[in-house]
Amino acid sequence: MCFYCRCRVLRMNEAMYHCMIKSRIWRRRPYYASLLSFISSTMSALSRPVKRQRTESAPSITRSSSVWYEDGSVVLQVESTQFKVHWGVLAQHSSFFHDMQGLPQPLDQPSVDGCAIVELLDPVVDVEHLLKALYHSTPLFKEALEFPVVAALIRLGRKYDFRNLLDIAVECLTLENPATILEYDARIFHNRHTPNRQRITPYPGLLFDMITLARENDIFTALPCAYYRAITTHDWASLFDGVPRGDGTCAALPAIDQRAFILGRERILHAQCANGNTFGWLRSWANRVGCSNPALCNAWRDQICDLFLTVPRLMAIPEPTSIRSWTVRLCDPCAQHVERSVAAGRMRMWDALPALFDLPPWTELKNDP
Repeated sequence: MCFYCRCRVLRMNEAMYHCMIKSRIWRRRPYYASLLSFISSTMSALSRPVKRQRTESAPSITRSSSVWYEDGSVVLQVESTQFKVHWGVLAQHSSFFHDMQGLPQPLDQPSVDGCAIVELLDPVVDVEHLLKALYHSTPLFKEALEFPVVAALIRLGRKYDFRNLLDIAVECLTLENPATILEYDARIFHNRHTPNRQRITPYPGLLFDMITLARENDIFTALPCAYYRAITTHDWASLFDGVPRGDGTCAALPAIDQRAFILGRERILHAQCANGNTFGWLRSWANRVGCSNPALCNAWRDQICDLFLTVPRLMAIPEPTSIRSWTVRLCDPCAQHVERSVAAGRMRMWDALPALFDLPPWTELKNDP
């Protein structure tokens, strides 16, 4: 590139760079950090004198067999894999690529079939999942998605501002880990009758992976439910050793989530038997009114107490329909008392879930992907 052209491109990039810094728009949208890095690197490359290139053995470049459109207008290169796609498609769905498309390109920029090459520093499999979802979106609405697909759409959708794909993936994660007890009951307890409600294909270790993904991408409304499901599903060995996924890898929680797991579990074990909570009626048994068979009902209550004392059980939010099965040996007034107490107590426990895991209240939990 001649000196005049280099100076012109440098001035245009420098103007955009300082404009972004001055307006601080990169602080309001995560993807602007990536765009800012791209502009900065371009300025740096253009301002350096041209050096003789070394003769090195470059890695073999391969074309993607699944995402390569002959009429494409841009080539995305990730590691040693190239994807040929359309600038218009990328720009329509991503503000990052929309802004990048307008940036001036050096005249000596490498190309493939006359198409500019844009290098991305992301895992190849993530980019492939993103592009497949971008060009073939129908399965996103009809089928349960594999977790790697959901994770890729959240990570890259957030980084490059593919807002529609990001919203779909976040919805999958929050549907699996809802923020209301009605949605929780529908997802967890009614799912056996409506399996199509699942939005992420289950596998061992999924709960740990969902917690990590939600924490890393600021999807905070999914955390209380995901934590609770994890502590009622996995034991201490799983927490510290990880859960084998079945593909030779293990799902493990980072230290911050291990802490929430341990403290939350202990707090819930104590809280579920506190007055007014799910099993608080065990403490206030003498206050019930109208018992027609005290000997039988008292004996049943003692058995339940022994059950909790022998082996600590996490049952803070039990299945609603299971409550009646606990009361078949009680007289009608006592059975009604237990059912009302458990129903009210599980609601209180749900409301308290975020605090038990050191999170803000439900009303303050927000998603900021």
